[in-house]
Amino acid sequence: MIFPACEGMAVALLENMRVFARVVELGSLSAAGRNLRLSPAVVSHRLQNLEEHLNVRLLNRTTRQVSLTEAGRVFYEHCQEVLEAAERAESSVAAIGGAPAGSLRVTAPLGFGRRVLAPMVPRFRALHPLVDVRLRLSDHMLDLLREAADVAIRMAVLKDSSFVVRKVADLRRVLCAAPSYLEAHGAPERPEDLLDHHCLLLRFPGTQQFQWTLQGPDGPMSLSVSGHFDADDGDVLTRWALDGQGIVLKPVWEVGEHLASGALRVVLPRFPPEPVSLAVLYPHRSLLPAKIRAFIDFFAENVRGELTAMSPDALL
Repeated sequence: MIFPACEGMAVALLENMRVFARVVELGSLSAAGRNLRLSPAVVSHRLQNLEEHLNVRLLNRTTRQVSLTEAGRVFYEHCQEVLEAAERAESSVAAIGGAPAGSLRVTAPLGFGRRVLAPMVPRFRALHPLVDVRLRLSDHMLDLLREAADVAIRMAVLKDSSFVVRKVADLRRVLCAAPSYLEAHGAPERPEDLLDHHCLLLRFPGTQQFQWTLQGPDGPMSLSVSGHFDADDGDVLTRWALDGQGIVLKPVWEVGEHLASGALRVVLPRFPPEPVSLAVLYPHRSLLPAKIRAFIDFFAENVRGELTAMSPDALL
């Protein structure tokens, strides 16, 4: 028999361990508080309770950062094992219990989120009414751990990742520009000609240079391109391209309607950019919560149709 007081102490201890782990992973009390939606004061109080319970200091604190003590390093390793075991237990019960439920946090690129993912979300929730979807859109590559995201939608050349990656499709990309720009500056005939053109670039803080990789008969070639305009929003680049301000590199699904209408024209069609993969990333878990598995399956089954409807040539 488990007495209510003992059960409450166990739950509190587990929650304090969760807070401690987030502080270690994010590097500060304030970051952990934002991640867990707790005030810094509550985070500090939970850490203090945990240290008093263990009768040992786990963290050295300053106003800006924290560092693990030797005891803290040892405890963190065991803390991870306990939290993972609790998560596995919760997931196994949820799998038996049936319907996906709870809050689902999803990140995605801005344009993709607005035009492709957002219309899909109500349909997903109609199938799973116990799931609340929290959508975070940004063309910045958001950190899943820092954002406490359950799922990330990525369009990128996939590299090794510490997360599980489920590839959904390969997306064609094109270089394109408005007729007015090509009439004023001429159309590039060789990839090297791009070095003398105004290229519209997606730039984030810390970006040093831009490499556009094109495919040719002799293999891929990378060019360090530049231009007068850059932005951290892909839709802004499309707007500038339509206004005749330069050449832009875009997935076909984003500019399909403009290519069909003639508002944009493909540049260097014999040297297309390398495609990008559309993929779903999620933290590695031996037993996925039902809400995450349901969303990933729904997305993979429906997104290809969405993209094809926007542009029949979007997929490889």
